Amino acid sequence: MFEALADAIAFDLFGLDPASAVGAAVHFFIQDVTKILALLVGVIYAMGLLRALLSPERVRDYVRGKPRWLARILAILLGALTPFCSCSSVPLFVGFVEAGIPLGVTFSFLIASPMINEVAVVVLAGVIGWQLTALYVATGLTVAYVGGAVMERFRPERWVEPYVWDLQAGVGAPRPGVKGLRARHDFAWGEVREIVGRIWKWVIIGVAVGAVFHGFVPAEWVVANLSGDANPLVVPAAVAIGVPLYSNATGVVPIAEALLGKGVGLGTVLALMMSIAALSLPEMLILRKVIRWPALGLFAGVLAVAFTLVGWLFNALS
Repeated sequence: MFEALADAIAFDLFGLDPASAVGAAVHFFIQDVTKILALLVGVIYAMGLLRALLSPERVRDYVRGKPRWLARILAILLGALTPFCSCSSVPLFVGFVEAGIPLGVTFSFLIASPMINEVAVVVLAGVIGWQLTALYVATGLTVAYVGGAVMERFRPERWVEPYVWDLQAGVGAPRPGVKGLRARHDFAWGEVREIVGRIWKWVIIGVAVGAVFHGFVPAEWVVANLSGDANPLVVPAAVAIGVPLYSNATGVVPIAEALLGKGVGLGTVLALMMSIAALSLPEMLILRKVIRWPALGLFAGVLAVAFTLVGWLFNALS
């Protein structure tokens, strides 16, 4: 639906060439802005209805009753089953924080969701084979688990924006047992207006940044600058290059295929894929409206180190 809308606006209405950089960038921008905003509205509204029925304390008590390792695994599995890009995962991240789920667990979800999904796994297996795909999935799951656990050690809750805690505390929320669909709808819609009103500008800016790189940075340039795997600096360079490129796990498959076909090392390709999928600049811009710079920097640093170590390991093994 979103792709068809983007096709109609970018190519039919504006008359842009799909093969041109401008056409690709505009199409990307329209598709992702509409998709992300729709997800924001839908997820936040659903979470609002849930909060109208359940108190935040009850949600927190339910989570606290589970071992942290189990909660983290469940969050990672949910992330792996949701075919979202990094920016599309942010609405669910906000909903988890608002519901009182520990930030270490929500960060594990935020890492797993863009890196791994069933569509990407099938497409990737068709390109590079099931063995390499299994390595990618296993590595992604491990990074999600360890990354969330590391984040948790730094107590990132202290860096959450105050308005998120206000929402979690249920300021103005109807109490459990309040009857009437109208009251619950009004509360949920109020949640949508509150949160979307705060971050919609950052969604626009973030997707615009991603669209520019998507349309104007050719895959050939990436391939040309990631050769020479004997140099250990190639892997961190791949991670740095992947940050502004922005795509979902399925979208990075053609880049991975091109890199492997050019003889780029497996570890370098894995590091680039993970960086593109889970450590995007647009995601950082959107997340900034939920968490402060220290948490954002820590999140980016943990993932950058993890992806670099993965790249070095697999380059050494291969």
